[in-house]
Amino acid sequence: MLDTVAKLSYKVPLTACWERHMPKTRSVQSWMRGEPESHAPRELTREYDPPPWLCRVMLPAIILVSTLLFSVHARALDTIYIAIPTKSIQHVLYPMAQEQHYFEPEGIDLKIVLVPPAVSIQALTTKSVHFTLAGTSALIARSRSNVPLKVIFAANRQVLQWVLTRPEITSAAQLKNKKIATPGIASSSTFMLKTALAKNGLNPDRDVVFLDPGAGNHLTALLAGTVDAAILGAEQRYVALAAGMREQFFLGREVKNSWGTLATSERIMQENPRQVAGVLKATLKALRLLRQSREIATRTMQKFARVDAVQSERVYDDLISTFTLDGTVDEETQRSDLAVIRDITRAAEPLSNKQAYDFSIVQAANRELNDSRWRP
Repeated sequence: MLDTVAKLSYKVPLTACWERHMPKTRSVQSWMRGEPESHAPRELTREYDPPPWLCRVMLPAIILVSTLLFSVHARALDTIYIAIPTKSIQHVLYPMAQEQHYFEPEGIDLKIVLVPPAVSIQALTTKSVHFTLAGTSALIARSRSNVPLKVIFAANRQVLQWVLTRPEITSAAQLKNKKIATPGIASSSTFMLKTALAKNGLNPDRDVVFLDPGAGNHLTALLAGTVDAAILGAEQRYVALAAGMREQFFLGREVKNSWGTLATSERIMQENPRQVAGVLKATLKALRLLRQSREIATRTMQKFARVDAVQSERVYDDLISTFTLDGTVDEETQRSDLAVIRDITRAAEPLSNKQAYDFSIVQAANRELNDSRWRP
C-alpha cells in the first residue's frame, strides 16, 4: 500500500505540498510509516514551491487514496470464530497468537468466544463458529450421532485435571464410601477418574458416590465439606492446596489421554482449507513461543485467565512439560481417548483413529515452519 502511495507522490509534488501545509516537525515519510510526530524541527527539502491550488487538490486526494487502501486491507481479513469452554492454561495459545499478530499474515481475524461445550458443537455444525476447543465433546457427538467432526490439534499430551480431597483423607483407599464432585457423571474426566480408582483397588461403580454440584461449584463444595473430593482444573487446584486440601491424583499421570484439543467440521475443512491451515499455522507459532518464552506466556495468562503473576508463573512451571511439541499426539493416545469416548457413549464399537483425528494439516504447517526456519 505504501508503495502505491509512493508512486502517486512521484507524479505529484507531495513532499513539497506537505512541507507547505503540515507542521514542520513531521515529514511525509514518517507519516506514511505511521511514526509519531517528532518535536525536533525537520529540514525542508522541497526543491521548488508548487502552486497552492495543486496542493489543495492533490494532498487531500493522496490522503483519501491511502485511507481507502488501508480500509481495503482491513476488510481482506476473514473473521473466524473459535469457541472455548473455559479460560484455562491449555487455551492460552489463542490469545497469545492474537497478541503476537500471528493470524493476520494468514488473512485471519480471530475472534475468541466463551461458549459451553454442547452449545459450541451445535454452533460448529451450523458454521456459527468455525472451531471449538471442546474436542472431546466433538468426538462424543461423532460417536453418538455420526456428526462429521474431527480433532485437528492437541495442545497437551496429558490431562490437566486433579483430584483433591479433604485434608483428613490421606490415601486413595480412604475414598471408599466418599462423595466426589465431578464435572458430570458422563464427563470424560469422570471416566478417567474411574480408571485411576480401579488402579488403586477401588470399584468405581460401587465404592464411591459421584455428584455434579454444577458448573464452577466443585471447589466451593470441597472447601465447604459438602463433598469429600473433587476433580479440579489447574487454577482451582492451587486455591484448594492453599486452603489445606490434599492432592490424591494427577489424572495426567494416571491415564494416557490428550487435552486442549481443537475440533472443526469436515465441511469447513473441505470448503475452507486455507483458513484451517492458517489457524493451525498461527497456533503452532504460539505453541513454539509458549515453550520458549515464560515471560510472554505468563503475561498473556494473567490477562486471559485473570490470575496474578505468582500464580501464572507457578502454573507455567508446573505444566509447560505437558504441552505437545507439534500439536499432535501419538496413535496410542488417540486410541485411549476413543476408549473413553466409547465408555461415555456406550457405543458398540469405538471410533477409529482415522474417523476421529486428522493431524495432516498441522503436520504440513509444521513442515512449512521448519523449512522456512521460523523462530519466535
